[in-house]
Amino acid sequence: MHQPQRILIVEDEQRLAALVADYLKAAGYQVDQLHTGETVLDWVRTHRPDLILLDLMLPGKDGLTLCREIRAEPGEPGRLPVIMTTARVEEIDRLIGLELGADDYVCKPYSPRELVARVKAVLRRSAGPPVFDALGAGTADGVVAVDPFTLDPDALRVQAQGRAIELTAVEFALLATLYAAPGRIFSRERLMDRIYTDRRIVADRTIDSHIKKLRRRLEDLLPGRELVHSVYGVGYRYEDRGEE
Repeated sequence: MHQPQRILIVEDEQRLAALVADYLKAAGYQVDQLHTGETVLDWVRTHRPDLILLDLMLPGKDGLTLCREIRAEPGEPGRLPVIMTTARVEEIDRLIGLELGADDYVCKPYSPRELVARVKAVLRRSAGPPVFDALGAGTADGVVAVDPFTLDPDALRVQAQGRAIELTAVEFALLATLYAAPGRIFSRERLMDRIYTDRRIVADRTIDSHIKKLRRRLEDLLPGRELVHSVYGVGYRYEDRGEE
């Protein structure tokens, strides 16, 4: 029998958490709730949910701190999809949340039906964006060797020169899209169409935030080697110029 996907709601407004939980259960998900921030990381390590709905303002430990700690976890826990929810609507808060690795960001008050739709969309993306196919057929185990990388779509892992990093699904899809057409300039709108296959409307700055984080991760892997380039007023392209 198919095991339902497990959603963790981290929300200190217990009536709101219960309402969202009812909608998610009606959509076929298994749902757990936590109402403070202190125990979240230990709970995640033990229970391994498929997605976390994480409120920004929590007693004990705030959502941004928790998102940072989750993304720092090795292996699968560090790649868990995270949707942040908050009553703070300032743009800087949204960008900080995305830069720390949140997969989506929903401002209160929100429709529980919309939130369920966001959950479905993020889970579809985290399962493996179809853009991975642009890399072509890999080895029998799905690993694709493309100079200077070895990419593993199943693990969202990129290796080079004996080192490895693990990306989020969005970061991996961005790298795959840009690498598959080296030198081609992709506008932000084109990248959003390729990455967000649910056709959800997101701000241009969302792509900028993910590109910025992808660059930092690639710099960790290949220091001094710029691979993703900005084209002012247009978008981004992949070009390997070797070591700078």
